[in-house]
Amino acid sequence: MNIETLRQWIAQRDTFSILETLDIHTGARTVLKEFDYVIEAPNWTRDGRHLIYNSQGRMFAYALATGVISEIDTGFAIDCNNDHVLSPDNAELAVSHFTNEDAVSRIYIVPTGGGRPRLVTANGPSYLHGWSPDGERLAYCAERGGQYDIYTIAVAGGPETQLTNLPGLDDGPEYAPDGRHIWFNSTRSGLMQVWRMDVDGGNPTHMVVEESNDWFPHVSPDGQWVVYIAYAKGDVAPGDHPANKHVELRLIPAAGGAPVTLAALFGGQGTINVNSWAPDSRTLAFVSYRLKS
Repeated sequence: MNIETLRQWIAQRDTFSILETLDIHTGARTVLKEFDYVIEAPNWTRDGRHLIYNSQGRMFAYALATGVISEIDTGFAIDCNNDHVLSPDNAELAVSHFTNEDAVSRIYIVPTGGGRPRLVTANGPSYLHGWSPDGERLAYCAERGGQYDIYTIAVAGGPETQLTNLPGLDDGPEYAPDGRHIWFNSTRSGLMQVWRMDVDGGNPTHMVVEESNDWFPHVSPDGQWVVYIAYAKGDVAPGDHPANKHVELRLIPAAGGAPVTLAALFGGQGTINVNSWAPDSRTLAFVSYRLKS
């Protein structure tokens, strides 16, 4: 365990986690399970049977039909953070793990059924957010030379491709299901806001302009909707997304349009860091939190 992971766990030791789902058509929220410790960032599997989440550096699968929880064997990668993504065929799981030698986050791939991790990004820190629909590339946020930008890399590793290069923070890159665009969040306009660009980094477009700090846009499997998490302006610095804040889950059409608030909750970091749409493009999984009294 590296010292940064330990520090985060200590800071969150007085927190309950509530794993929930939300129907975007009705607004109905369903509590699946409460935990007396921190869990984060559920991924919904393509077959609709499991939610994959991280907790205390390890990866777990929650069976929706039975509530049974199984740990995924990630070998030596036991300092995983909340940036993890399933491959399009769900055969593999890419994780961001704090490498033991220097406690810096790098991206590794393991079989979803468990196995030895394979290093993808030799450089760090690298925080995973997207896997291309054709299964060939990963998109991630990385700090290089003191600046955080968006990069892509082949799943086999090798040279990385830098897509953004502006002052401020670019984060949360995720491929659209048709493979034509990457959605991301950026402070380039002052506040943290939702943007979209071509997969080669061209034509950046400001998709949501509002007086809040917006993080982690996630595109529905049918490509029609985008959900993201919003912090109130002034509640956080634009480049920060802490836990234990009053936040909202908001929805826009992928073609653009006015945002709609789906839910208000106590959360933030860990709530919806990675894509957690169900295969039906109607249901979301997320984590809310409650402080222990």
